[in-house]
Amino acid sequence: MRATRSHLVPAIAMLLALTGCASSGADPQSNIAPDKVVYHINDTGAQAVNALRNIGNHLEVNPQAKIVVVTHAQGVDFLMDGARDRNGNPYNVRVEELKAQGIKFDVCEITLRNRKMTRSQFVPEATFVPSGVAEITRLQQREGYAYLRP
Repeated sequence: MRATRSHLVPAIAMLLALTGCASSGADPQSNIAPDKVVYHINDTGAQAVNALRNIGNHLEVNPQAKIVVVTHAQGVDFLMDGARDRNGNPYNVRVEELKAQGIKFDVCEITLRNRKMTRSQFVPEATFVPSGVAEITRLQQREGYAYLRP
């Protein structure tokens, strides 16, 4: 049996609807699945301000996003108690806001050991992982997180 145009149009419409490519006219944000993203920060001066802004933007369009910020080396500095950006603005205010929205802030314990730092030097919102790079790998490979480096 040869397919005619009148048979193809409904078939194509059904295929598009099944694959999510058809426009339903509904709010596009109501159908967004939560993203899973790991933000990698290893240089506070070059990355922290942009990362915090990017995360806020991300949450604006996908409030259900699961975001983990993994820090190591000089990237841990913005999570230290009393840390401020180049303009003198405290980082902890934005970190507290994002933590309240479900964002996780991980600090590498190898960095702590190598830099002779302690957990008590960090804001209460920080959590600690044995290795920052190993945590990034775990999140990507085992948990399916996308990788972003601001």
